[in-house]
Amino acid sequence: MFRCDGVPVKPHYRPEITRARRPLTFEVEAINERGEMVPTAIAGENPLTLYVDKREIVTLMTLGQAPEALALGYLRNQRLVKSIEEIAAVQVDWETDSVAVTTRKSTGAEARARARGMSDKMKKRTVTTGCGQGTVFGDLMQEIDAVKLREDVRLSESTLYALMEQVRRHETIYKSSGAVHGCALATNENGASRILSFVEDVGRHNAVDAIAGQMWLDDIDGSDKIFYTTGRLTSEMVIKAAQMSIPFLLSRSGLTQMGHAIAARIGITMLGRATGKHYLLFTGKQRFVKSVSPTLLA
Repeated sequence: MFRCDGVPVKPHYRPEITRARRPLTFEVEAINERGEMVPTAIAGENPLTLYVDKREIVTLMTLGQAPEALALGYLRNQRLVKSIEEIAAVQVDWETDSVAVTTRKSTGAEARARARGMSDKMKKRTVTTGCGQGTVFGDLMQEIDAVKLREDVRLSESTLYALMEQVRRHETIYKSSGAVHGCALATNENGASRILSFVEDVGRHNAVDAIAGQMWLDDIDGSDKIFYTTGRLTSEMVIKAAQMSIPFLLSRSGLTQMGHAIAARIGITMLGRATGKHYLLFTGKQRFVKSVSPTLLA
């Protein structure tokens, strides 16, 4: 593979992965307020136990929309694996409700060092405010001060509105069954935005992890992208966005005090309560460009 100037380009590495998506909704009968039997769609929920080199790490409760990406993103955002190049295979087996991640062969010393690093991180466990009780291994603020987000990118109000319209029109599981959170990774273009990835899950922490894993698989640079979530902006969500180098974080919901403090500390441009033409800009005001109102031009 070569660039247009003839310089060879190294192909992006992808591990061997299954594609074991589960049914996302199921139909059950419910009785409405008039006593009528109504067929009703409900969201799926499945346990998925993650193993790394046969070592059990955690059991995730998931919708099952993107289980391989979820496993990769979980390992990425927990800093349990440093790069996708370390991973040889991701294999999901719904008969055993498990996902087996196999790392690439390494020397005895390298393997022992990786195992020690994983053990050290797993000694400290924080149960987060994520739906279904998310878990973060290691120090929540470890390495976060080393994250440097781009300051040369801007988000215009017109681009914000374009993304919100894209999200509004996007076909979602939530519209048919409810009970899930959605997250999207979107482009930041001049007055426009395209959704690159949209994932829904029973917990917003799962949805953000699945997008992180998909970014690894597709070699997507997050440094100029927008991350949208239907859920509240907690410390966990802010930290994960920063780990993906994403400077713009948007939610239709609110935020927590710790989420606000961390966003201000690392300089993320964070907007909440975003519905229709309404939004609240909380942090990172230097990257946001407000549209000039016609009334101000008069």
